[in-house]
Amino acid sequence: MILVYIESQNGKIKKSSLEAISFGQQLKTLTGLELGLLASQTTDTAVLADMNVRSLAEQQLDSQDPVTVAQFIAAAFNECGASHLVLSGNSLGKAVAGVIAAKLKAALLSGVKEVLQHNGKICFKKSVFSGKANAIYSIPGSKAVISIMPNSVAIVRGGATQIEKKNLNIALTGGKYKINSLDLQSGKTPLTEAEVVVSAGRGMKDPSNWGMIEELADLLGATTACSRPVADIGWRPHHEHVGQTGIAIRPNVYIAIGISGAIQHLAGVNSSRKIIVINKDPEAPFFKAADYGVVGDLFDVVPKLNAAIKKSKSENS
Repeated sequence: MILVYIESQNGKIKKSSLEAISFGQQLKTLTGLELGLLASQTTDTAVLADMNVRSLAEQQLDSQDPVTVAQFIAAAFNECGASHLVLSGNSLGKAVAGVIAAKLKAALLSGVKEVLQHNGKICFKKSVFSGKANAIYSIPGSKAVISIMPNSVAIVRGGATQIEKKNLNIALTGGKYKINSLDLQSGKTPLTEAEVVVSAGRGMKDPSNWGMIEELADLLGATTACSRPVADIGWRPHHEHVGQTGIAIRPNVYIAIGISGAIQHLAGVNSSRKIIVINKDPEAPFFKAADYGVVGDLFDVVPKLNAAIKKSKSENS
């Protein structure tokens, strides 16, 4: 069995988990194995009705700390008789995937973006060398833990089925630490799941100038981000920092405004499908990675861009 671990927030299944289910469907097609879901929170099966899934096993956990979650998933994997575990490569996935693989004595593949047949074997593709190349792996043995790179798998719906729900009752020893509080981002799509990201850097000159960036993001339905220097000096919160030492993202469109494009920043965003750069320096390194570029003063370009988008929306409303 292929077991897909799904996460929910505020009662809604995360987009990254829907991507993991779609990946599980692809793996099911290639292997012929049964596909089932696993959740550690109460899950709305109506959302899953058109994901072509037949079974869901769940158990409400008192704590969502990584130690407890890893313990639960490993025990549920054995109880369900699974051979493959698929989960999102988000913050929780990164925290628990290695622990689960060790508990199960299973192979671990993290940051996978595609499953395929290669030389007669089921193989998995992932980015290596900070996104500069792809590598193809096969799995030795009969057990595998696979984490999926967010925004790398298209969500496929269709084939509605009646889901058989199973309530688990797994005894857990509990985690070694306690989560006292969670500070969750709200209002915008998380960076790792965002389709469009508007990012800015030191070219903004002052944090008081960020209004035009937030306006552009709102007009495009995008999530805001920033370069490391901007986060380090406190202009923007650290959860917006994208790059090699921040959050690695893979949006459909990444708009970089006033960012030079140092290699450390590029390493975290170069998997974006389209990169648009706005910078007054024609020699900025970012232009070499850009699909589209605008050489100009951002304080002139961005307000005009915002005005043009507003005009287009009003004319087509």
